[in-house]
Amino acid sequence: MNVLCCRSHRLSLDRPLIMGIVNLTPDSFSGDGLTGDPRVAVGHARRQWEEGADILDLGAESSRPGARPASLAEELARLLPVLEAVTGWGIPVSVDTSKPEVMKAALAAGAVMINDITALANPDALAVVSASDCGICLMHMQGEPRTMQAGPVYGDVVAEVAAFLANRVALCREAGIAESRVVVDPGFGFGKTLEHNLALMRALDRLAPVGIPVLAGISRKSMLGTITGRPVGERLASSVAAALLAVERGARMVRVHDVAATKDALAVLAAFKEGEQP
Repeated sequence: MNVLCCRSHRLSLDRPLIMGIVNLTPDSFSGDGLTGDPRVAVGHARRQWEEGADILDLGAESSRPGARPASLAEELARLLPVLEAVTGWGIPVSVDTSKPEVMKAALAAGAVMINDITALANPDALAVVSASDCGICLMHMQGEPRTMQAGPVYGDVVAEVAAFLANRVALCREAGIAESRVVVDPGFGFGKTLEHNLALMRALDRLAPVGIPVLAGISRKSMLGTITGRPVGERLASSVAAALLAVERGARMVRVHDVAATKDALAVLAAFKEGEQP
């Protein structure tokens, strides 16, 4: 059985996994930021889990285009009350952060995975993950959130993203991080135009090193708004469609806002594919 090892949790990759998004920021691009009352955020996390998420991803610093970086104190104050409550349920929880100090605090509070949009670019972050047995998601991003959508340019976006991800996986391997703990994310919308995003989706099954699972995070993103002309609050159908396309192209995990709808769609896809000839 192919599994993603996240501390005591072994997440089977025999079917695509759903990562439920729990935004703890005041300025989430999707309008679902839950900062303020931890009880509201915990309730949202509970619903995500009960709707069928396989793992929850808590983020306390916005990474939307143009976002202002959060201070360490801000990020920890938003994150820890919710994280401590949710990990108390004994379920797998990921934390979306690039700060080594937040990673260390999150792992101490029971997180089993780190989701780093900078792919452990900070050597101290690499050291924190290497010293633990947590899972790690390595994402590609051109630039940084504040400026990443200001005219991103690639010679060959597929080749460049694939090479970057291969390099980061190799770096993790050299640091003693087992490949069974690693998942990669091409970073849809992170320093990419619509054309770049579409090229990456078409080549999704060619972006990761052999044996490394791919996570796709497309839910509610602006690329879907550009395609459909719909505002962020009306992108459920396009988000589910994108998740299905990603799975069809090899993604083993999809990061989504709308867990129940995605779970239903994946169940239909699996039923139709069951018994298909290769």
